[in-house]
Amino acid sequence: MPHLVTVGISHKTAPVEQREKLALTDANARTLARSLVRHPDIAEAVVLSTCNRTEVYAHALDAGGAEEAICDALVEVGTGMTRSEFDCVRYAHLDDRAVAHLFRVASSLDSMVVGESEIQGQVRQAWERCAEEQSTGVLSDRLFRQALEAGKRIRTETQVAVRPVSVSTVAADLAREAIPDLGGRRGLVLGGGRMAEATARALMERGLGELVVINRTVGTAREIAERLGGMGLGYDCLADELAKADVVVCSTDAPHALISAAQVEVALEDRPARPMVLIDIAVPRDVEPAASGVHGAVLFDIDDLERVVAQHRDAREEHARRAEVIVGEEVERYAAWRSGLAVTPVITSLREMAEAIRQGEIARASDAEIGAEEAERIDRVTRAILNKLLHEPTVRAREAAASIDGMRHVESLRHLFGLGVPDRIPDASSGTVPAEPAGRRGPAD
Repeated sequence: MPHLVTVGISHKTAPVEQREKLALTDANARTLARSLVRHPDIAEAVVLSTCNRTEVYAHALDAGGAEEAICDALVEVGTGMTRSEFDCVRYAHLDDRAVAHLFRVASSLDSMVVGESEIQGQVRQAWERCAEEQSTGVLSDRLFRQALEAGKRIRTETQVAVRPVSVSTVAADLAREAIPDLGGRRGLVLGGGRMAEATARALMERGLGELVVINRTVGTAREIAERLGGMGLGYDCLADELAKADVVVCSTDAPHALISAAQVEVALEDRPARPMVLIDIAVPRDVEPAASGVHGAVLFDIDDLERVVAQHRDAREEHARRAEVIVGEEVERYAAWRSGLAVTPVITSLREMAEAIRQGEIARASDAEIGAEEAERIDRVTRAILNKLLHEPTVRAREAAASIDGMRHVESLRHLFGLGVPDRIPDASSGTVPAEPAGRRGPAD
Protein backbone atom coordinates (compact mmCIF):
# COMPACT_ATOMS: atom_id res chain seq x y z
CA MET A 1 0.00 0.00 0.00
CA PRO A 2 1.18 3.55 -0.69
CA HIS A 3 2.44 5.67 2.19
CA LEU A 4 0.96 9.05 3.08
CA VAL A 5 3.70 11.71 3.16
CA THR A 6 3.13 15.28 4.36
CA VAL A 7 5.74 18.02 3.90
CA GLY A 8 5.28 21.72 4.62
CA ILE A 9 5.88 24.81 6.70
CA SER A 10 3.49 26.67 9.00
CA HIS A 11 3.25 29.51 11.49
CA LYS A 12 4.64 27.10 14.07
CA THR A 13 7.91 26.57 12.22
CA ALA A 14 8.45 29.69 10.10
CA PRO A 15 7.84 33.45 10.48
CA VAL A 16 5.80 35.32 7.91
CA GLU A 17 9.00 36.47 6.14
CA GLN A 18 9.62 32.84 5.17
CA ARG A 19 6.01 31.71 4.77
CA GLU A 20 5.34 34.37 2.17
CA LYS A 21 8.11 32.93 0.02
CA LEU A 22 6.09 29.72 -0.29
CA ALA A 23 2.60 31.25 -0.46
CA LEU A 24 0.94 29.82 -3.58
CA THR A 25 -1.66 31.36 -5.82
CA ASP A 26 -4.49 29.15 -7.06
CA ALA A 27 -2.72 28.74 -10.39
CA ASN A 28 0.60 27.84 -8.74
CA ALA A 29 -1.06 25.29 -6.46
CA ARG A 30 -2.72 23.64 -9.47
CA THR A 31 0.54 23.56 -11.40
CA LEU A 32 2.37 22.07 -8.42
CA ALA A 33 -0.25 19.32 -7.95
CA ARG A 34 -0.07 18.36 -11.63
CA SER A 35 3.73 18.27 -11.62
CA LEU A 36 3.92 16.17 -8.45
CA VAL A 37 1.79 13.31 -9.77
CA ARG A 38 3.96 13.15 -12.88
CA HIS A 39 6.84 12.13 -10.62
CA PRO A 40 7.36 8.33 -10.62
CA ASP A 41 7.32 8.13 -6.81
CA ILE A 42 4.04 10.04 -6.31
CA ALA A 43 0.60 8.64 -7.10
CA GLU A 44 -1.72 11.28 -5.58
CA ALA A 45 -1.16 14.80 -4.26
CA VAL A 46 -3.13 17.61 -2.60
CA VAL A 47 -1.59 21.07 -2.14
CA LEU A 48 -2.83 23.30 0.69
CA SER A 49 -1.67 26.93 0.92
CA THR A 50 -3.08 29.49 3.34
CA CYS A 51 -1.70 32.55 5.09
CA ASN A 52 -0.38 30.31 7.87
CA ARG A 53 0.81 27.21 6.04
CA THR A 54 1.88 25.63 2.75
CA GLU A 55 1.69 21.83 2.74
CA VAL A 56 1.63 18.89 0.36
CA TYR A 57 -0.15 15.61 1.15
CA ALA A 58 1.03 12.84 -1.17
CA HIS A 59 0.49 9.11 -1.49
CA ALA A 60 3.54 7.22 -2.70
CA LEU A 61 5.02 3.72 -2.65
CA ASP A 62 8.49 5.19 -1.98
CA ALA A 63 8.05 7.59 0.95
CA GLY A 64 11.66 8.79 0.93
CA GLY A 65 11.68 9.54 -2.78
CA ALA A 66 8.35 11.33 -2.52
CA GLU A 67 9.51 13.51 0.38
CA GLU A 68 12.61 14.57 -1.52
CA ALA A 69 10.59 15.33 -4.66
CA ILE A 70 8.09 17.44 -2.70
CA CYS A 71 10.87 19.44 -1.05
CA ASP A 72 12.47 20.17 -4.41
CA ALA A 73 9.14 21.11 -5.98
CA LEU A 74 8.17 23.49 -3.16
CA VAL A 75 11.52 25.27 -3.29
CA GLU A 76 11.26 25.53 -7.07
CA VAL A 77 7.75 27.02 -7.01
CA GLY A 78 8.60 29.37 -4.13
CA THR A 79 10.08 32.82 -4.48
CA GLY A 80 13.57 33.24 -3.12
CA MET A 81 13.69 30.36 -0.63
CA THR A 82 16.77 28.16 -0.86
CA ARG A 83 16.68 24.44 -0.13
CA SER A 84 18.84 24.88 2.98
CA GLU A 85 16.50 27.62 4.26
CA PHE A 86 13.49 25.40 3.59
CA ASP A 87 15.05 22.43 5.37
CA CYS A 88 15.52 24.55 8.50
CA VAL A 89 11.81 25.33 8.84
CA ARG A 90 10.03 22.40 7.19
CA TYR A 91 8.38 19.40 8.80
CA ALA A 92 7.48 15.99 7.43
CA HIS A 93 5.00 13.40 8.67
CA LEU A 94 4.44 9.82 7.55
CA ASP A 95 1.32 7.62 7.49
CA ASP A 96 -0.72 7.86 10.75
CA ARG A 97 1.17 10.96 11.88
CA ALA A 98 0.39 12.60 8.56
CA VAL A 99 -3.29 11.64 8.88
CA ALA A 100 -3.43 13.05 12.42
CA HIS A 101 -1.76 16.26 11.24
CA LEU A 102 -4.34 16.81 8.48
CA PHE A 103 -7.23 16.08 10.87
CA ARG A 104 -5.79 18.61 13.35
CA VAL A 105 -5.41 21.17 10.56
CA ALA A 106 -8.97 20.66 9.29
CA SER A 107 -10.27 20.88 12.86
CA SER A 108 -8.44 24.20 13.46
CA LEU A 109 -6.44 22.58 16.30
CA ASP A 110 -3.23 23.43 14.47
CA SER A 111 -4.36 26.95 13.56
CA MET A 112 -2.90 30.14 14.96
CA VAL A 113 -6.39 30.81 16.29
CA VAL A 114 -7.77 27.51 17.65
CA GLY A 115 -11.43 27.26 16.75
CA GLU A 116 -11.23 29.61 13.75
CA SER A 117 -13.72 28.89 11.00
CA GLU A 118 -11.88 29.65 7.75
CA ILE A 119 -9.60 26.61 7.66
CA GLN A 120 -12.29 24.03 6.88
CA GLY A 121 -13.28 25.90 3.76
CA GLN A 122 -9.63 26.25 2.77
CA VAL A 123 -9.04 22.50 3.19
CA ARG A 124 -12.13 21.72 1.10
CA GLN A 125 -11.04 24.15 -1.62
CA ALA A 126 -7.56 22.62 -1.74
CA TRP A 127 -9.01 19.11 -2.14
CA GLU A 128 -11.53 20.14 -4.79
CA ARG A 129 -8.93 22.15 -6.70
CA CYS A 130 -6.58 19.15 -6.88
CA ALA A 131 -9.46 16.85 -7.81
CA GLU A 132 -10.15 19.15 -10.76
CA GLU A 133 -6.49 18.80 -11.73
CA GLN A 134 -6.85 14.99 -11.48
CA SER A 135 -4.12 14.68 -8.89
CA THR A 136 -6.31 12.94 -6.29
CA GLY A 137 -7.55 9.37 -6.07
CA VAL A 138 -9.23 6.83 -3.82
CA LEU A 139 -6.93 7.42 -0.86
CA SER A 140 -6.84 11.22 -1.04
CA ASP A 141 -10.58 11.49 -1.55
CA ARG A 142 -11.35 9.33 1.47
CA LEU A 143 -8.66 11.07 3.56
CA PHE A 144 -9.87 14.61 2.91
CA ARG A 145 -13.54 13.71 3.15
CA GLN A 146 -12.91 12.19 6.58
CA ALA A 147 -10.76 15.18 7.60
CA LEU A 148 -13.71 17.49 6.95
CA GLU A 149 -16.01 15.10 8.82
CA ALA A 150 -13.59 15.11 11.77
CA GLY A 151 -13.59 18.91 11.77
CA LYS A 152 -17.37 19.00 11.77
CA ARG A 153 -17.56 16.41 14.54
CA ILE A 154 -15.14 18.40 16.73
CA ARG A 155 -17.11 21.61 16.26
CA THR A 156 -20.31 19.72 17.14
CA GLU A 157 -19.09 17.63 20.09
CA THR A 158 -16.76 20.16 21.74
CA GLN A 159 -16.83 23.86 22.46
CA VAL A 160 -13.55 24.65 20.73
CA ALA A 161 -15.41 27.23 18.65
CA VAL A 162 -17.83 28.34 21.38
CA ARG A 163 -16.32 31.82 21.20
CA PRO A 164 -15.81 32.00 17.46
CA VAL A 165 -12.54 33.67 16.65
CA SER A 166 -10.94 33.92 13.25
CA VAL A 167 -8.22 35.83 11.54
CA SER A 168 -10.80 38.41 10.50
CA THR A 169 -12.24 38.94 14.00
CA VAL A 170 -8.78 39.09 15.55
CA ALA A 171 -7.78 41.69 12.96
CA ALA A 172 -10.83 43.77 13.82
CA ASP A 173 -10.05 43.46 17.52
CA LEU A 174 -6.53 44.72 16.89
CA ALA A 175 -7.97 47.75 15.11
CA ARG A 176 -10.34 48.49 17.99
CA GLU A 177 -7.51 48.05 20.49
CA ALA A 178 -5.42 50.62 18.63
CA ILE A 179 -8.39 52.99 18.10
CA PRO A 180 -10.91 52.34 20.90
CA ASP A 181 -13.57 54.61 19.40
CA LEU A 182 -14.18 53.40 15.85
CA GLY A 183 -17.31 55.48 15.48
CA GLY A 184 -16.73 58.33 13.02
CA ARG A 185 -13.56 56.63 11.73
CA ARG A 186 -13.01 55.54 8.13
CA GLY A 187 -11.89 52.06 7.19
CA LEU A 188 -10.19 50.95 3.98
CA VAL A 189 -10.13 47.28 3.00
CA LEU A 190 -7.94 46.05 0.14
CA GLY A 191 -9.03 42.78 -1.41
CA GLY A 192 -12.17 41.10 -2.71
CA GLY A 193 -11.92 37.64 -1.20
CA ARG A 194 -13.82 36.06 1.67
CA MET A 195 -11.20 37.09 4.20
CA ALA A 196 -11.39 40.72 3.10
CA GLU A 197 -15.18 40.74 3.34
CA ALA A 198 -15.18 38.93 6.69
CA THR A 199 -12.75 41.48 8.12
CA ALA A 200 -14.76 44.39 6.76
CA ARG A 201 -17.90 42.93 8.32
CA ALA A 202 -16.14 42.46 11.68
CA LEU A 203 -15.02 46.09 11.62
CA MET A 204 -18.54 47.32 10.91
CA GLU A 205 -19.89 45.16 13.74
CA ARG A 206 -17.43 46.88 16.06
CA GLY A 207 -18.80 50.29 15.16
CA LEU A 208 -16.64 51.50 12.27
CA GLY A 209 -18.19 54.68 10.86
CA GLU A 210 -17.36 54.47 7.14
CA LEU A 211 -16.06 51.73 4.90
CA VAL A 212 -14.32 51.78 1.53
CA VAL A 213 -13.43 48.56 -0.31
CA ILE A 214 -10.79 48.62 -3.04
CA ASN A 215 -10.20 45.70 -5.34
CA ARG A 216 -8.60 45.01 -8.68
CA THR A 217 -12.09 44.21 -10.00
CA VAL A 218 -14.22 47.24 -9.20
CA GLY A 219 -17.45 45.27 -9.57
CA THR A 220 -16.40 42.88 -6.82
CA ALA A 221 -15.45 45.80 -4.56
CA ARG A 222 -18.87 47.37 -5.11
CA GLU A 223 -20.70 44.11 -4.40
CA ILE A 224 -18.92 43.67 -1.06
CA ALA A 225 -19.36 47.33 -0.13
CA GLU A 226 -23.05 47.22 -1.00
CA ARG A 227 -23.60 44.26 1.32
CA LEU A 228 -21.92 46.16 4.14
CA GLY A 229 -23.17 49.66 3.50
CA GLY A 230 -19.88 51.02 2.18
CA MET A 231 -18.36 52.20 -1.10
CA GLY A 232 -16.44 50.12 -3.67
CA LEU A 233 -13.59 51.57 -5.73
CA GLY A 234 -10.66 50.56 -7.94
CA TYR A 235 -6.92 50.74 -7.29
CA ASP A 236 -6.65 54.09 -9.06
CA CYS A 237 -8.22 55.60 -5.92
CA LEU A 238 -5.77 53.98 -3.49
CA ALA A 239 -3.57 57.02 -2.81
CA ASP A 240 -6.53 59.33 -2.10
CA GLU A 241 -8.33 56.79 0.09
CA LEU A 242 -5.16 55.96 1.99
CA ALA A 243 -4.91 59.59 3.08
CA LYS A 244 -8.49 59.50 4.40
CA ALA A 245 -8.34 56.10 6.15
CA ASP A 246 -7.93 55.53 9.88
CA VAL A 247 -7.89 51.72 9.63
CA VAL A 248 -6.42 49.91 6.63
CA VAL A 249 -6.87 46.16 6.26
CA CYS A 250 -5.01 44.36 3.48
CA SER A 251 -5.99 40.88 2.31
CA THR A 252 -5.07 40.35 -1.34
CA ASP A 253 -3.19 37.65 -3.21
CA ALA A 254 -0.84 40.14 -4.88
CA PRO A 255 2.70 38.75 -5.30
CA HIS A 256 4.28 42.01 -4.09
CA ALA A 257 3.60 44.88 -1.71
CA LEU A 258 0.75 47.22 -2.72
CA ILE A 259 1.42 49.89 -0.10
CA SER A 260 4.94 51.24 0.35
CA ALA A 261 6.39 53.03 3.36
CA ALA A 262 6.66 56.16 1.21
CA GLN A 263 2.93 56.05 0.40
CA VAL A 264 2.07 55.76 4.09
CA GLU A 265 4.35 58.69 4.88
CA VAL A 266 2.68 60.86 2.21
CA ALA A 267 -0.79 59.87 3.46
CA LEU A 268 0.07 60.96 7.02
CA GLU A 269 1.76 64.27 6.14
CA ASP A 270 -1.33 66.43 6.61
CA ARG A 271 -2.71 64.60 9.68
CA PRO A 272 -0.02 64.53 12.37
CA ALA A 273 -2.54 64.14 15.20
CA ARG A 274 -4.52 61.31 13.56
CA PRO A 275 -2.74 57.93 13.45
CA MET A 276 -3.26 55.19 10.89
CA VAL A 277 -3.60 51.53 11.81
CA LEU A 278 -2.53 49.10 9.09
CA ILE A 279 -3.40 45.43 9.49
CA ASP A 280 -1.75 43.26 6.88
CA ILE A 281 -3.17 39.74 6.92
CA ALA A 282 -1.94 38.86 3.45
CA VAL A 283 0.83 36.37 2.65
CA PRO A 284 2.86 37.58 0.77
CA ARG A 285 2.51 40.86 2.65
CA ASP A 286 0.66 43.78 1.05
CA VAL A 287 2.39 46.49 3.13
CA GLU A 288 6.11 47.09 3.16
CA PRO A 289 7.46 46.20 6.62
CA ALA A 290 9.31 49.55 6.65
CA ALA A 291 5.92 51.28 7.01
CA SER A 292 6.07 50.41 10.71
CA GLY A 293 8.75 53.04 11.08
CA VAL A 294 6.63 55.89 9.70
CA HIS A 295 5.59 58.35 12.41
CA GLY A 296 1.87 58.00 13.11
CA ALA A 297 1.57 54.53 11.55
CA VAL A 298 0.86 51.35 13.51
CA LEU A 299 1.44 48.19 11.47
CA PHE A 300 0.38 44.66 12.38
CA ASP A 301 1.16 41.62 10.21
CA ILE A 302 -0.32 38.16 10.51
CA ASP A 303 2.27 37.00 13.06
CA ASP A 304 1.17 39.78 15.39
CA LEU A 305 -2.17 37.98 15.72
CA GLU A 306 -0.43 35.47 17.98
CA ARG A 307 -0.58 37.99 20.82
CA VAL A 308 -4.37 38.08 20.64
CA VAL A 309 -4.59 34.33 20.21
CA ALA A 310 -2.84 33.83 23.55
CA GLN A 311 -5.74 35.54 25.32
CA HIS A 312 -8.09 32.81 24.12
CA ARG A 313 -5.92 29.75 24.71
CA ASP A 314 -6.69 29.05 28.35
CA ALA A 315 -10.45 29.11 27.81
CA ARG A 316 -10.12 26.64 24.95
CA GLU A 317 -7.55 24.30 26.45
CA GLU A 318 -10.01 21.83 27.99
CA HIS A 319 -12.14 21.71 24.84
CA ALA A 320 -9.00 21.24 22.74
CA ARG A 321 -8.02 18.20 24.83
CA ARG A 322 -11.38 16.58 24.06
CA ALA A 323 -10.92 17.49 20.42
CA GLU A 324 -7.54 15.72 20.38
CA VAL A 325 -9.25 12.55 21.61
CA ILE A 326 -11.66 12.78 18.69
CA VAL A 327 -8.74 13.23 16.29
CA GLY A 328 -7.23 10.01 17.65
CA GLU A 329 -10.51 8.16 17.14
CA GLU A 330 -10.80 9.44 13.57
CA VAL A 331 -7.21 8.43 12.79
CA GLU A 332 -7.97 4.90 13.98
CA ARG A 333 -11.11 4.83 11.85
CA TYR A 334 -9.16 5.89 8.76
CA ALA A 335 -6.40 3.34 9.50
CA ALA A 336 -9.00 0.56 9.77
CA TRP A 337 -10.52 1.56 6.43
CA ARG A 338 -7.09 1.71 4.80
CA SER A 339 -6.13 -1.70 6.18
CA GLY A 340 -9.38 -3.14 4.87
CA LEU A 341 -8.56 -1.65 1.50
CA ALA A 342 -5.18 -3.37 1.56
CA VAL A 343 -6.55 -6.82 2.44
CA THR A 344 -9.30 -6.76 -0.22
CA PRO A 345 -7.01 -7.73 -3.15
CA VAL A 346 -5.56 -10.62 -1.12
CA ILE A 347 -8.99 -12.01 -0.26
CA THR A 348 -10.14 -11.54 -3.85
CA SER A 349 -7.06 -13.36 -5.15
CA LEU A 350 -7.58 -16.23 -2.70
CA ARG A 351 -11.19 -16.70 -3.77
CA GLU A 352 -10.29 -16.48 -7.44
CA MET A 353 -7.61 -19.15 -6.99
CA ALA A 354 -10.00 -21.44 -5.10
CA GLU A 355 -12.75 -20.96 -7.68
CA ALA A 356 -10.33 -21.77 -10.50
CA ILE A 357 -9.38 -25.03 -8.74
CA ARG A 358 -13.05 -25.89 -8.20
CA GLN A 359 -13.97 -25.22 -11.82
CA GLY A 360 -10.97 -27.23 -13.04
CA GLU A 361 -11.95 -30.28 -10.97
CA ILE A 362 -15.57 -30.04 -12.10
CA ALA A 363 -14.40 -29.91 -15.73
CA ARG A 364 -12.32 -33.06 -15.28
CA ALA A 365 -15.24 -34.84 -13.59
CA SER A 366 -17.52 -33.84 -16.47
CA ASP A 367 -15.50 -36.11 -18.84
CA ALA A 368 -17.55 -38.93 -17.43
CA GLU A 369 -21.10 -39.28 -18.64
CA ILE A 370 -23.18 -37.56 -15.97
CA GLY A 371 -26.57 -35.97 -16.30
CA ALA A 372 -27.45 -32.30 -15.99
CA GLU A 373 -29.07 -32.87 -12.62
CA GLU A 374 -25.97 -34.58 -11.25
CA ALA A 375 -23.71 -31.80 -12.65
CA GLU A 376 -25.83 -29.17 -10.92
CA ARG A 377 -25.63 -31.06 -7.65
CA ILE A 378 -21.82 -31.30 -7.88
CA ASP A 379 -21.59 -27.58 -8.62
CA ARG A 380 -23.80 -26.72 -5.64
CA VAL A 381 -21.96 -28.99 -3.20
CA THR A 382 -18.46 -27.92 -4.23
CA ARG A 383 -19.44 -24.23 -4.10
CA ALA A 384 -20.80 -24.71 -0.55
CA ILE A 385 -17.60 -26.48 0.51
CA LEU A 386 -15.47 -23.66 -0.94
CA ASN A 387 -17.49 -20.95 0.80
CA LYS A 388 -17.32 -22.71 4.15
CA LEU A 389 -13.59 -23.30 3.86
CA LEU A 390 -12.87 -19.68 2.98
CA HIS A 391 -15.34 -18.01 5.34
CA GLU A 392 -13.19 -18.18 8.48
CA PRO A 393 -9.90 -17.12 6.78
CA THR A 394 -11.72 -14.22 5.14
CA VAL A 395 -13.25 -12.98 8.39
CA ARG A 396 -9.98 -13.38 10.29
CA ALA A 397 -7.98 -11.62 7.56
CA ARG A 398 -10.29 -8.60 7.68
CA GLU A 399 -10.13 -8.52 11.48
CA ALA A 400 -6.34 -8.89 11.45
CA ALA A 401 -5.94 -6.03 8.98
CA ALA A 402 -7.37 -3.61 11.54
CA SER A 403 -4.88 -4.64 14.24
CA ILE A 404 -1.45 -3.15 14.87
CA ASP A 405 0.46 -6.09 13.33
CA GLY A 406 -2.41 -7.13 11.10
CA MET A 407 -0.64 -6.71 7.78
CA ARG A 408 1.87 -9.40 8.81
CA HIS A 409 -1.02 -11.88 8.99
CA VAL A 410 -2.27 -10.75 5.60
CA GLU A 411 1.23 -11.21 4.14
CA SER A 412 1.35 -14.69 5.70
CA LEU A 413 -1.91 -15.54 3.94
CA ARG A 414 -0.46 -14.31 0.67
CA HIS A 415 2.73 -16.35 1.20
CA LEU A 416 1.07 -19.61 2.31
CA PHE A 417 -1.27 -19.72 -0.69
CA GLY A 418 1.22 -18.32 -3.18
CA LEU A 419 -0.95 -15.36 -4.03
CA GLY A 420 0.83 -13.05 -6.45
CA VAL A 421 -1.19 -9.94 -5.59
CA PRO A 422 0.37 -6.68 -6.87
CA ASP A 423 0.79 -3.76 -4.45
CA ARG A 424 -2.20 -1.80 -5.59
CA ILE A 425 -5.50 -0.35 -4.43
CA PRO A 426 -8.88 -1.05 -6.02
CA ASP A 427 -10.43 1.45 -8.36
CA ALA A 428 -13.17 3.72 -6.99
CA SER A 429 -15.62 2.10 -9.41
CA SER A 430 -15.42 -1.05 -7.31
CA GLY A 431 -17.67 0.62 -4.75
CA THR A 432 -15.05 0.57 -2.02
CA VAL A 433 -15.23 4.33 -1.58
CA PRO A 434 -17.45 7.08 -3.06
CA ALA A 435 -15.92 8.70 -6.11
CA GLU A 436 -16.55 12.41 -5.53
CA PRO A 437 -15.19 14.90 -6.25
CA ALA A 438 -14.05 13.62 -9.66
CA GLY A 439 -10.29 13.24 -9.82
CA ARG A 440 -7.74 10.57 -10.60
CA ARG A 441 -9.18 7.21 -9.68
CA GLY A 442 -6.43 5.40 -7.89
CA PRO A 443 -2.67 5.81 -7.95
CA ALA A 444 -0.49 4.41 -10.70
CA ASP A 445 2.04 1.88 -9.39
